[in-house]
Amino acid sequence: MLYLLALIGAVTLAVLLWKAYGPNSGKPPTRVVGPDDDPEFLWKVDREVRRRPPDDTARPGPDSGDTGK
Repeated sequence: MLYLLALIGAVTLAVLLWKAYGPNSGKPPTRVVGPDDDPEFLWKVDREVRRRPPDDTARPGPDSGDTGK
């Protein structure tokens, strides 16, 4: 009976030590970040939008057929 209690105590101690100092200790759990939450992704999108030439479809161009008369 004493050996059974010692075995249960040893297993409990091993589990507690594994939880405290195991391979995942000290590292917070990682979270998947979506592209709309990623600051680097948002910075790249903003940079791309700023580099793009302005859209001239709002003003009639010389090929639109509007003579202005």
